[in-house]
Amino acid sequence: MNRTNPIILVLYYSRHGATRKLAELIAQGIESVPGIDARLRTVPAISTVTEATAPEIPAAGAPYVELQDLADCAGLALGSPTRFGNMASALKYFLDGTAADWLAGTLTGKPAAVFTSTGSLHGGQESTLLSMMIPLLHHGMMIIGLPYAHPELMTTSSGGSPYGATHWSGIDGDKAISDDEKRLAIALGKRLASTALQLHGGR
Repeated sequence: MNRTNPIILVLYYSRHGATRKLAELIAQGIESVPGIDARLRTVPAISTVTEATAPEIPAAGAPYVELQDLADCAGLALGSPTRFGNMASALKYFLDGTAADWLAGTLTGKPAAVFTSTGSLHGGQESTLLSMMIPLLHHGMMIIGLPYAHPELMTTSSGGSPYGATHWSGIDGDKAISDDEKRLAIALGKRLASTALQLHGGR
């Protein structure tokens, strides 16, 4: 990682690992673009017991996000598994705590993309992606998706959407990321990175 390169924050919540794998593919796409770096971050789970606390450092995967990561980034990829057609509460809880950044315009004018995974093929992938876009639009971010120039959008029989990268993980999480899903996730990372570089260079 070059400390002078702009950073794309890849922020996700993953319960069983499928969304994390998508995040890693998007980061791969970001880092395939010269002159920009990816920073993977996650959020802690929400406890049903108010006294419970998570350790400061997760046992596995990416570190927990800090508000400074929002200030540092030149763009954002936001990912969550679907929860009844919506983003997971852990990610929503973090976003609900970004009012100071909203007031300060920390994310205004920066590009953003979204991604999700579902247990069932029609489990609300697109509505989850749209639900994640709403707070990003309130933050003044510019949402990018995947154009139909990517032929996988027309041929996929698993995940993949013009609204963002998706993965159909199966009820038991036993479905591996398909070739189409992989190519689309990497392409989304590349598109986000290229857009961020163009905007960053114009500042």
